[in-house]
Amino acid sequence: MPQPSEDLSAPFNNSAAVAGYAERAARLVPGLADLQRMAALLVAERAPEQANVLVIGAGGGVELKAFAQSYPQWRFVGVDPSREMLDLAQATLGPLAARAELHHGYIDTAPAGPFDAATCLLTMHFVPIAERTHTLTEIRRRLKPGAPFVMAHLSFPQAAEERETWLSRYAAFAISSGVNPEDARNAASTIGARLPLLGPDEEEATLKEAGFTHTGVFYAGLAFRGWVARA
Repeated sequence: MPQPSEDLSAPFNNSAAVAGYAERAARLVPGLADLQRMAALLVAERAPEQANVLVIGAGGGVELKAFAQSYPQWRFVGVDPSREMLDLAQATLGPLAARAELHHGYIDTAPAGPFDAATCLLTMHFVPIAERTHTLTEIRRRLKPGAPFVMAHLSFPQAAEERETWLSRYAAFAISSGVNPEDARNAASTIGARLPLLGPDEEEATLKEAGFTHTGVFYAGLAFRGWVARA
């Protein structure tokens, strides 16, 4: 992603937040492991056996590890603006890190490719709306024609009443997953106040504007949505 006008990913430069990232994500994202597994399967549908995959928002290394374990011949370029999160990714990958080049920065500074596929999981909801099309365009520009792109993140209807309902549901799911109730409600409030969220229809329109085709929803996990598209 480009350097945002407001760095909404700043908490990922906090050592305590980084240390607990994987555990929090597993609690907050319904079926996270299955989402990652399906993302890899969707990439494998169209990518070659020895695919070179661009992973945007790779900090933490959770999906990188899942992809690398499932597809031993894939290689990766992982991009993330947080050096602390990339350090965590390096540790998470362990010996698998030999197959991943970790790039500290944003999509504008990422290698040009062309790549056989790209993924962007739990990241795009940090990108300001005014910069969303540019970010997606730069991802597509780094892909081979027809290459698959898989993204998933927070996205739900943005009309005022529906928005509040979904934020409340987000908090309720977090609480049911063992998150402290006050922390869950504070997180939902922060998401509503600070994250530049789009509704699912707007997300698909932005993908189209960036030049992606054959867009379809593959994941709907309560307040989260996931799409697969082609460059």
